[in-house]
Amino acid sequence: MLKSVSLTNMWYFYLFINMVMLFSKFRSVSISALLLLPFLFSQQPLQAQPSPESEASPEETPEISRPDTLLSLQGGEKLMTEASAAIDEENYDLAKEKLQSARRVFNQLSNFYQQLAGSFQGISNRISEEQRQQALQAAEMRDRATYQLALVHRAQQQTALAVPLFIQVIRSQNPTSELGKKSYQQLRELGFVQSPFPGTN
Repeated sequence: MLKSVSLTNMWYFYLFINMVMLFSKFRSVSISALLLLPFLFSQQPLQAQPSPESEASPEETPEISRPDTLLSLQGGEKLMTEASAAIDEENYDLAKEKLQSARRVFNQLSNFYQQLAGSFQGISNRISEEQRQQALQAAEMRDRATYQLALVHRAQQQTALAVPLFIQVIRSQNPTSELGKKSYQQLRELGFVQSPFPGTN
C-alpha cells in the first residue's frame, strides 16, 4: 500500500514539473501554480486508512443493551444470586461485597427511572408510568439486598451495622410491608425495640 501511495505522489510531482516548465516558457511561475503543490500531494487513495466503522465488529452491541450488564435489573439480580451462594458457603465477606454492589446498582436504577418518569410527566403518561413502575421495582430489589446485607452483619455479630440497615428497609418499604415487618422483627430480636408488631404476640 505504501508503495502505491509513493508511486502516485511521484506521478503528481512529474505532472507538476511539466506544468511549471510549460508556464516558464512564457512567464515566471505564478503564485496560483505554487498553490497547487499541497493540493497535489494531499491526494491519497481512500483505502490508505480504514475508517473506524470498518474495524468494528458487526456483532458488537452497546454495553447497556446486554442483559448481563451491571446497570440493569438482571445485573443486580445476578449479584444477589452470587451473594446467596457465598452465604451458603459461609463466605460472608464475599457475600457482603456482592450485596453492597447490588444495592448500589438497584439504587442507581431506581433514581434513573424516577428521573425519567418525572421528565415525561405531562408529555407521555404511558412512558412516565412505565418508568415509575421500573423505579419501584428497582427500589424493592434494593431494599431486599439491604435486608440480606443486614442479616449477614447480624450473623457476624455486627449489630451496630445491622440495625441501621433494618431501619432503612422499614423507612423505604413501610412498616406494614413484608420486608418492613421482617425488619422490625429482627430489631426486636436484637433488643433494639421491645414492643411487638401490632397484631402479633
